Amino acid sequence: MEISSVIAAAQLYVTQQFDQHTEPVLVYHNKAHTLQVVHAAEQITAHYRLPEQELLVVMIAVWFHDMGYLLGERQHHEQAGADAARAFALSQGLPEATAQQIAGCILATKMPQAPQNLLEQIVCDADLFHLGTKEFSKRNKLLRAETELATGSKISGADWAKSSIQFLESHKYHTAYSQTLLKQQKEENLEKLRTKLEEKQSEALREQEKEREKEKKQLKAAEKQFEKVHEKELKGEKGEKDKRSSRGVETMFRTTSTNHIRLSSMADSKANIMISVNAIIISVLLSVLLRKLEDYPQFILPAILFLTTSVTTIVFAVLATRPNVTSGRFTDLDIRSKKSNLLFFGNFHQMTYQEYEDGMETIMGNGEYLYSNMIHDIYNLGVVLGRKYRLLRFAYNTFMFGLIASVLAFTIAALFFSSKG
Repeated sequence: MEISSVIAAAQLYVTQQFDQHTEPVLVYHNKAHTLQVVHAAEQITAHYRLPEQELLVVMIAVWFHDMGYLLGERQHHEQAGADAARAFALSQGLPEATAQQIAGCILATKMPQAPQNLLEQIVCDADLFHLGTKEFSKRNKLLRAETELATGSKISGADWAKSSIQFLESHKYHTAYSQTLLKQQKEENLEKLRTKLEEKQSEALREQEKEREKEKKQLKAAEKQFEKVHEKELKGEKGEKDKRSSRGVETMFRTTSTNHIRLSSMADSKANIMISVNAIIISVLLSVLLRKLEDYPQFILPAILFLTTSVTTIVFAVLATRPNVTSGRFTDLDIRSKKSNLLFFGNFHQMTYQEYEDGMETIMGNGEYLYSNMIHDIYNLGVVLGRKYRLLRFAYNTFMFGLIASVLAFTIAALFFSSKG
């Protein structure tokens, strides 16, 4: 039996299957990807100068390795492809042992890859050959598009970059040829992803800053509105001797609200400092130090302590800035019984404009209700500030003591355990 004729038959069969069963979702796992894997396998096998029988196993395996996407579910495409390749091999008169070898090569590509011999290693390396080439960026975009189509959900650029970085960091080529040939370009691809992720994170921080500026403007506008309401109330009640309508009461409300807003802004800024600093620390740990732990095992515990400190600090800093929005509705009964605070957006954001306008007119027509709303609003701001600063204090304490402990741990490891490594 001519080996080349069997490989040609496999090529014809697989290409016809992809042409006849077009799937709009398969923008990555398609005929073009299969051809690229075949070319990569040809390059690797040429280096190792495989015997004809082993070459036949590898080439049929790479032709059929993604056939499962046309035959079954995505989660089990390796098994479906292996079954199809085995059936094809037997139909070509190949021995059962050869058919089993082909199926084993395809099943070895299932993540995480665990090839048991050179033939399986070659197929695994050919399947992910693009990770160490300049085609990686293009192929990675196609894989993201296919994943979004298959899951029906949008994936943010930052989330995809993080998952891609984790995948490249955990992946290792199995053949010495692929390791030597693709290592440098793979490292360059990984560094580009890290740079892209940092840009995405910086962009997100800038967007947060814009949102804070927007909130400040809204608060200033609300403060001006409060002042106008106070002025109208004063004009309508000049004859009354109510102490709460005096200029001192207005100044007290205005000063207290302003102080609360400033304290909230300070808390958010401090939390963002913690998030940014620890995000940079984690990035450095993951990209630089963790790769060196195999050479310096004495630093494993200090590194884990440092990483735990940074993650815990970020968690509490995020909790301190995480917004909490209430139901956003009130009723006429709440207005009449003076139980609703219309000065807080969380109590009306789901109401229509007409309903909110009617409620505000009721408040502006009742001086006691107006001051009651303002007192309620200031109290709620104080409660939120108390929670923010408790979480923020815990975050700073965690960072301070964790940093001290981590530095001491690194110092002890370096001084007393370096000679043992």
